[in-house]
Amino acid sequence: MASNSSAHMIPSPSSTFDSHSQWCYDVFLSFRGEDTRRSFTDHLYSALIRCNIKTFRDDEGLRKGKEISPELLQAIEESRIAVVVFSKNYADSKWCLDELVKIMSCKEERDQKVIPIFYHVDPSEVRNQKGIYGKAFSHHEENVDEEKKEKIRRWKTALREAGKLAGYDVKERYL
Repeated sequence: MASNSSAHMIPSPSSTFDSHSQWCYDVFLSFRGEDTRRSFTDHLYSALIRCNIKTFRDDEGLRKGKEISPELLQAIEESRIAVVVFSKNYADSKWCLDELVKIMSCKEERDQKVIPIFYHVDPSEVRNQKGIYGKAFSHHEENVDEEKKEKIRRWKTALREAGKLAGYDVKERYL
């Protein structure tokens, strides 16, 4: 269920982040570049940096292969908070879905905080893989072997769990 409660605001770095902790980044941003890189995510990133919140945002140049890079996985592990921007084409990206699986794993294993932002998508579409998220999975599920089926199962589980988290539902009126 999404909410706009201030209880989920990203805390001030001076009051929360210990320089001797396991965290190298305060925030890791997960997003589909083609949907939000030059709009919502750029504004969010700029606002976090202005507040002196050390934020990791991938560079388009990092994606040279099809697999998620070890550097990106490490950045996820070393981030205190993951902000996941679920947008219309997020589930089309195997890269984004692999990131999400890692983020949800870190939530469980490293007590990482996860804050979902539902950007022009309904949280129930994410949670239940319906609508545009269902269409993305129909495409992913075409001609798959057993290994790929297992990967798809992990993606769906991560989406279901992330979709249950309280977050922010961003609609047109907020732009």
